[in-house]
Amino acid sequence: MTTARAGRPKASSRETLAEAACELFLEKGYEATSIAEIAARAGVSRSSFFNYVDSKGALLWGGLDERLDALERRLAAADGDGDGTAAVREGIGELGQGFAPDALALAFANAEAMEIEAELERETALRQARVGRLAAARLRRGGVGPLEAEVRGAAFGGAVMASIRAWSASGPGLRPLDEVLASALDLVP
Repeated sequence: MTTARAGRPKASSRETLAEAACELFLEKGYEATSIAEIAARAGVSRSSFFNYVDSKGALLWGGLDERLDALERRLAAADGDGDGTAAVREGIGELGQGFAPDALALAFANAEAMEIEAELERETALRQARVGRLAAARLRRGGVGPLEAEVRGAAFGGAVMASIRAWSASGPGLRPLDEVLASALDLVP
């Protein structure tokens, strides 16, 4: 028999930490905000902070990273659709479904005020490359040549991150991310 863990649910606490972090980033800037300050603002201990995330940057990217993990599993399991393009498009299209405005959208929309531009640029590049690698691997499994798979994979990665930035800049609650992402995917060959 398992016993439920006492305390806040993990997702809820991560969201609470992310809200606290964004408030502090707006007040002090990203680099000037410590993990201890985020934990204190959220009402958890510094050591508890690390039960939820491993860095202050992870607070912004957690929701997207979970979706990228699901995309990786989906593309690894996807078989039998020609060269894999349909599986890649469908999997990436699902990234945006139900994606609610979160700390990441707030950070993109307020990057200058949060003094977080360099952090967003670095972390965006990592996720864009990850999507590109996942897409390219699926395309190669479908018989697409290595160069074409890499180029098309990079385009898919660029479409994902460009969509999230555009959605965030235009008011993320005004239009669903999956619509913006669908428009970007139409641009990828």
